[in-house]
Amino acid sequence: MQNDVIEADTSENSEFETYIREGERAALALPNRGPIRFDDDGNIHPEILSGFDKFGFYVLEGVLSRVELHDWEADLQVIRQNLPIHKDAQIDASGRPALGIDSIGPCLVWAKPLSDPLGGTTLSGGRHPVKMEEPAWETGMPEEIVYLIMGPLRYSDALLRISGHPHLLAIAEAINGKDFVPFNEAMWIKEPGLGSSTAWHQDGITHWSHPDWDQGIHGMTFQVLLYGSSGVNGLWVL
Repeated sequence: MQNDVIEADTSENSEFETYIREGERAALALPNRGPIRFDDDGNIHPEILSGFDKFGFYVLEGVLSRVELHDWEADLQVIRQNLPIHKDAQIDASGRPALGIDSIGPCLVWAKPLSDPLGGTTLSGGRHPVKMEEPAWETGMPEEIVYLIMGPLRYSDALLRISGHPHLLAIAEAINGKDFVPFNEAMWIKEPGLGSSTAWHQDGITHWSHPDWDQGIHGMTFQVLLYGSSGVNGLWVL
């Protein structure tokens, strides 16, 4: 299940259009993408693990079924309809108690539309060193939007099932070993024309200066996309 591919406006910035297309071609030429594969013993295929080790990421295609994506999308619509009408509100647009108001830990994270709330700050250990370009706020936009939901498994059975997907857990086990713990689930919402941007960063900062550092010391991150992505609206990995 994918949305329409978002195309860049070539009249606005032809150099950026060229940059995007060159990046897409380079990414698609890499051998680190494809479906989940297993060897004859039922283990994750070693080519997937070697691709992850060599390039630092692997694009797994077709992991979730259309049913799983539909269930997630349905849950997302329920979640969005239950968001507070503004940052300090206790109710949603229908007057119901808003999602997250009774959360003990972090839940909803807000930012100005089209902003980069993390780049160039000390937040998250300062791992977003450069701030992204921020388009101007326009009349009619909300003052702030929810761009991140922490602990979304509390609010979506579909996401809980995805987090326990046996193929994803098999990959986590192949990389981390059998003794691993899933943690720090979050759902980013990047609505077209409003969503915030996310500055370049590296996940995991705890062990950057560890004397016994190795490539796998930080564990690994899964990013599961509900809608389609392209060089214009998607994740860039350098």
